[in-house]
Amino acid sequence: MFFNNTTADVPRRILIVEDHSLLSDGIKNLLSTAAAYQVVGEVNNGLEAYRACQQWQPDIVLTDLGLPGMNGIDVIRQLKSRWPELVIIAVTADHAEHRAREALAAGALGYVLKQSPQQILLAALQTTLLGKPFLDPALSKALITEQPTVDGRTTLTPRESQILKLIAEGARNQDIADKLSITVKTVETHRLHLMRKLNAHRVADLVNWAIRLGIH
Repeated sequence: MFFNNTTADVPRRILIVEDHSLLSDGIKNLLSTAAAYQVVGEVNNGLEAYRACQQWQPDIVLTDLGLPGMNGIDVIRQLKSRWPELVIIAVTADHAEHRAREALAAGALGYVLKQSPQQILLAALQTTLLGKPFLDPALSKALITEQPTVDGRTTLTPRESQILKLIAEGARNQDIADKLSITVKTVETHRLHLMRKLNAHRVADLVNWAIRLGIH
């Protein structure tokens, strides 16, 4: 484990990084009934998270992603760079798959949605302390941990990403062709490839993929 808590009977030290006191108070109340955990500190600003870890030496950090001062993804990346064994769980209202991918890629071991039942957070704590990743069951594990393509290997090209973004913004084929200085036929070809690659059958499906991938 992180720092000095190595025995099973020692409560795991938790730092909460959350700018909404209602939520942080709720987490503290929940964990106050669990002998396995001890909330040692809380901060409401991403910039304070590093100093708080130095001060309170937590085993676990529960952090929001939408923080003042420093983006939650950057907070995760910074803390893991300094303390690789630190267990970090993102607790957020953001259910977009691309945000979960970013958090996990930055070093978070768990991803929990704020609207989920309290038992989900407890399950995340138990799972991540065993060194195993935890993803909120309300999210699709496949879409987050794998490339969202038909064959599981091919990713979108820069041009395909450009066109997918424009499609999601409601641009017509002619509009896209004019903006990218390509022919309408080329746009149609890219659109067809996108639909095949993403197994999309309607424009709405492409828009959903743009949102999932953080392109929209």
